[in-house]
Amino acid sequence: MALAPTLEKYLADRGITYDVISHERTESSLGTVETSHISADRFAKGVLLRDRQGYWLAVVPASRHVRLSDLKEDLGDRIDLASEEEIANVFRDCIRGAIPPFGECYGLDVIVDNSIDQQPELYCEGGDHATLVHMSQAEFARLNGQARHGSFASLD
Repeated sequence: MALAPTLEKYLADRGITYDVISHERTESSLGTVETSHISADRFAKGVLLRDRQGYWLAVVPASRHVRLSDLKEDLGDRIDLASEEEIANVFRDCIRGAIPPFGECYGLDVIVDNSIDQQPELYCEGGDHATLVHMSQAEFARLNGQARHGSFASLD
């Protein structure tokens, strides 16, 4: 597999400049970081969340974890992690665990951890476990122009 078709069309429609990098198949964000020899701080991962109205995509570096308690302050008490089944239903053209950090192309509201904004370039899943998307911070920010931002990720 290459890029998820939804993502590929989304990037093309917006004229985004990016590179596609193939790598050995991995099963986790940290596995991808190690195999690809990139910084975990520069790997943007998406985490699907659920609230009363629908879904949010939280974007954090692979080096960090989502702190739900902090997100509840920003997004409300009813925010929680989505189930594997919900993730599969939202990201139908992505392999389990390989969701891209661009929620808008899947009709999702997005919240980006502030630590992402500090990276000059970013890598992310392209929809499978063997393809990375690489782009500049400026292009990433352009794709997430409507996203909320906050501090909700921790190193532990």
